[in-house]
Amino acid sequence: MQGFVDFIQAFLGLGATVILPVVIFLLGLLFGQKPGKAFRSGLTIGVAFVGIFLVIDLLTLNLGPAAQGMVDRLGVSLNTIDIGWPATSSIAWASTIAAFIIPLGLVVNVVMLLTKTTKTMNVDIWNFWHYTFMGAIVYTVSGSIVQGLIAATLFQIVCLKIADWTQPMVRDFYEMPGVSVATGSTISYAPFIFVVKGIQKIPGLNKLHADPDSIQKRFGVFGDSMVIGLILGAAIGALAGYGVGDIINIGISMAAVMVLMPRMVKILMEGLMPVSESARTWLNKHFGDREINIGLDAAVLLGHPSVIATALILTPVTVLIAVILPGNAVLPFGDLATIPFVIAFVVGASKGNIIHSVIVGSIMIAISLYVATDIAPLFTDMAMSADINLPEGSAQVSSIDQGGNIVNWVIWRFFDLFN
Repeated sequence: MQGFVDFIQAFLGLGATVILPVVIFLLGLLFGQKPGKAFRSGLTIGVAFVGIFLVIDLLTLNLGPAAQGMVDRLGVSLNTIDIGWPATSSIAWASTIAAFIIPLGLVVNVVMLLTKTTKTMNVDIWNFWHYTFMGAIVYTVSGSIVQGLIAATLFQIVCLKIADWTQPMVRDFYEMPGVSVATGSTISYAPFIFVVKGIQKIPGLNKLHADPDSIQKRFGVFGDSMVIGLILGAAIGALAGYGVGDIINIGISMAAVMVLMPRMVKILMEGLMPVSESARTWLNKHFGDREINIGLDAAVLLGHPSVIATALILTPVTVLIAVILPGNAVLPFGDLATIPFVIAFVVGASKGNIIHSVIVGSIMIAISLYVATDIAPLFTDMAMSADINLPEGSAQVSSIDQGGNIVNWVIWRFFDLFN
């Protein structure tokens, strides 16, 4: 068993940039593509994800220190540190139940496809760590592997059902036919789509509209997405108390994010479309005229300028909310760069309206911080069991990504009733 666990951890340690190309290549062969064409599709997707994660790293390296600068200037002290998704995923894969999650997840997905209870073929195996973390939480509170696996399965089912529900938005707004998103850190906030719809019915508020296209029409070159990134990045640097040189540097970095992310997603779609078309042909031949979508990492949604613009505005807003929110103990840090993942569905539901997205995003962040605060003691115990070192000066750790994940919290609290 330990050998199998070591193999799984080694495979996952290769990261999404290796795992996804391999999976796409094998799927291409399964769906009747010639080896050369399947290999090119997988390699193209791998290259695209390398580019996407490089851009995400650019966000992380700039937003983390800027957030720390804002907190230092405000002179506040919150004793629970957001350690970010990389450390959180390490906690997940260190769990006893980790070895069971990938085979179980694949079986659950296949069964749901065969029983027509989902339209999503989720190839985003790397992000199965979200299911693993859910199972690890319940295993920690119950000591039962069975309960942990049931919890992980419930979380996966919710992810797949929400992926199906939001697929028309992914297809129409994000212009990605045949693609759905079942990433655990994104689906948790899908219910806030209803809040967006509510705001769109409030007189006065429903008239407020700002998206990259309308901003560019009104302000010309100053409404260009690249210039918007420059302005928002520079504003974050100024709020962090940076000098002029650093302000310009973070501004240009954010401008680069606004330009590069859409281009990386375009490359990704270039690799995905041949596999998607082959899958549809194969499925129609064997199962009739049936809609099947390929589930990918939510990173594919970050190519829309409205997502990045909303996330950049929410970065200082998140820090401010954390400071003034009564009862919150979490200092946002490691997961500030995951804000684009958190608000992607909300931005899509608002059709790119940055004003509505920021309003709803602020509500989401506030609730997420409360959830992350509530789970912090358990989260800290799990981190210590996984030999994760606590940041200096912190009493506890948590995260916005999974510690603040609302669906995760509901399932945990349900199982907690019986333990």
